Amino acid sequence: MTSCHLVVGAAGMLLAIGLVMVFSASAIEAALNDQPAWRPGVDQLVFAVIGLGAMAVALRLPAGLIRRWAPLALVGSAVLLLLVFVPGLGMELNGSRAWLDLGVTQFQPSEFAKLVFALWGAHMLAIRDRYLTVRTLLVPLLPVFGVLSLLLYLEPDFGGIVSLGLVLIGLLWGGGMPLRFFAWGAGIAAVGIWVMVKAAPYRMERITAFLDPFADPTDSGFQAIRGFYALATGGLWGVGLGNSAMKWNLLPEAESDYIFAIIGEELGFLGCLVVVTLYGVLAYAGFRIARRSADRFVQLASVAITVWLVGQAAMNMGYVVGLLPVTGVTLPLVSAGGTSLVLTLFIVGLLIRFARSEPEAIEHQRRHTPGRLTRLLLPVAEHAVEPVRPRRRSRVEPAGRAARDAERAARDAERAARGPAVSGRRTVARVVPGAPGRERASGPRERRVPDARGRGGDGRRQPPPRARLTAPDSPRRPR
Repeated sequence: MTSCHLVVGAAGMLLAIGLVMVFSASAIEAALNDQPAWRPGVDQLVFAVIGLGAMAVALRLPAGLIRRWAPLALVGSAVLLLLVFVPGLGMELNGSRAWLDLGVTQFQPSEFAKLVFALWGAHMLAIRDRYLTVRTLLVPLLPVFGVLSLLLYLEPDFGGIVSLGLVLIGLLWGGGMPLRFFAWGAGIAAVGIWVMVKAAPYRMERITAFLDPFADPTDSGFQAIRGFYALATGGLWGVGLGNSAMKWNLLPEAESDYIFAIIGEELGFLGCLVVVTLYGVLAYAGFRIARRSADRFVQLASVAITVWLVGQAAMNMGYVVGLLPVTGVTLPLVSAGGTSLVLTLFIVGLLIRFARSEPEAIEHQRRHTPGRLTRLLLPVAEHAVEPVRPRRRSRVEPAGRAARDAERAARDAERAARGPAVSGRRTVARVVPGAPGRERASGPRERRVPDARGRGGDGRRQPPPRARLTAPDSPRRPR
């Protein structure tokens, strides 16, 4: 159960740190906007409770059920990405039309699309695993990735495209793509990023701010410079929880995109080191699940999810410390955001579910009798490799089954009407024709004396006719 305990411990500590830091980073800005200072933190706590409910649902989802509905969920995610362009449904925030207005909150379909793409891609590669080549590896993934990326580009959501690319990298890596193709893919991705940067002036500003943020400290480099100041002020031990100066409306998006800078200011280098270590533990646990699982779908899904979560965290912390250009991705389990937090906790629930389906974990759970609440919340997987059943049974199948049952009943009734086997009935031995050039067996028919069971005393039980027709004459060699 080590994998399960590592995922629960790392994700739980990251969630606790995130809730505390969102309370701290958002209170001042909410008060300055004439709102209760506790309102953003309570909202994040509510989403965390909803996310824990989603995690409980994920813990009870069999892998076969997930694979069964993954194609339809992929179609649904594409429809949701199209709905953001419908007037009255889609919302535009920070120059991106990437949210759906649900009245009480906003829903971001791109987060759902990344999760579904990871599960659907793992399902497709698991189906093609026996005859997997480079072509069959790329054909189902690249077209779908291109369509989803196009929809995200139209929003525009460049950070969503990068996160979706992380899912694609995880699937290809788990599927066994040779490293030389990753080099070609990196070159093509660099060309595509350069084209998108040249097409939009605000993306070019992000690149120039990354290269030299102090060239324009009041505009394009303002957020990056304030993040550097927050980290520098924190030092080794930090200024203390709640004592940040940059959260006084000096650092934009302090509770979401740049919450790692507030962690560095209030908790210092040691606090940042704890966060980085927890993400490292989560990465180790995800890859450990993929290595120890017997189900190919679980292996691929675990790799894709782990690369996505840890890669997104590395991107967020990378642009905060100035190693990467700003992409606008959040820090999983830590940054403020309702849709992101709920779906991330659902993903963590899937990882826990996959960890509990390891063969050794199943044996351990069966040896130890759990309590009633544990059986309800954490059911034991029946199989290490769960089969995929069709979404629904055919309507013709029950009628066909009833016809077969009726035919079998009539056949049994006819056999019963004939009565028991009569003792002394003649049994004729079938003579098989010999090979060409050999004489056939000749002679009178042999009369066998039946035993008490009504069959020849020296005769063996014969297989049914269908078995005799299909049974091979000699054992086949393995291919």
